[in-house]
Amino acid sequence: MTDAELMRAAVCASYGGPESITIEQVEVPLPGPGEVRVAVNVAAVNFPDVLVAAGEYQIKVPPPFVLGSEFAGVASAVGDGVTTLATGDAVFGSCLVGAFAEQVVVAASGLTKVPDGVTTDVAAGFGVAHRTAYHSLRSVGRLAPGEELVVLGAGGGVGLAAVQLGALMGATVTAVASTPDKLAAAKSCGASRLIEHRGADLRAMLKEQLPAGSDVVIDPVGGALSEPALRSLRRDGRFVVVGFASGEIPRIPLNLVLLKGIEILGFEFRGWVVAKADEAARNDAELLAMLADGKVAPYVGARFAFDEVVAAVRHVADGKAIGKVLLDVS
Repeated sequence: MTDAELMRAAVCASYGGPESITIEQVEVPLPGPGEVRVAVNVAAVNFPDVLVAAGEYQIKVPPPFVLGSEFAGVASAVGDGVTTLATGDAVFGSCLVGAFAEQVVVAASGLTKVPDGVTTDVAAGFGVAHRTAYHSLRSVGRLAPGEELVVLGAGGGVGLAAVQLGALMGATVTAVASTPDKLAAAKSCGASRLIEHRGADLRAMLKEQLPAGSDVVIDPVGGALSEPALRSLRRDGRFVVVGFASGEIPRIPLNLVLLKGIEILGFEFRGWVVAKADEAARNDAELLAMLADGKVAPYVGARFAFDEVVAAVRHVADGKAIGKVLLDVS
């Protein structure tokens, strides 16, 4: 084995916290049929990466494995049967693991060409959060112009994407977050109303800000915030469950659904895009056009050098992330 066949990668040798991650020399992966190898320029750190590293994600990956689920870079090798991409194409994409490395191999179908004029920084932090937010708003929540949208966890990657897209779709956005800095980011992304929930009565604050109620709630947080946000919905409102970043799955009194005539809907990325392939393709085309036109872009709250991967994952694990957290790999 020569040095040319090795690369640096962030490896989880066993399940654990961010401190269990080490940068090691591993073999450069080879693309199989239908696959593309990408030289990673920038990766994004997401909360599911924390769960995967700890062995607490819904899909368990046996260690050792290379961590990381989102990236942008340049196609460096193309497997047999790939006709949509060529070596040298700038691309971005996602995977379950493998992105925190100098090279990653993924299915060609999981990659998207970076539009002209869009940087790899923007592309690396765009796909997961904005696609999650747009599918949740456009298809699941059926958000319409003029409606009232409440976004929980509005300082996170999905939350800020939902704020930005909700405002762009013509809704009035109420952002709920835990700190003034996160709310400032939400305001910069288009939120009209700001609620700091830490140490406060969220139900009362939502009632004060939205006396007539809300139409749609996007919830990537769960925990204690879910029920008061659900209570803010007016009749025929839609509550979209996206995730449980708080670590707590809430129990909702079903009498609220009965009395209000509301819908509780779920969005799980991998399953939904398979079940709703045509709708997902339409949404992705619309979203990519917005990206190319400069109408949407991820809010980057922090960036780390590749050698600081442990600090980057710890930053996300501790709930300090505002928007997207980027990792400079190249």
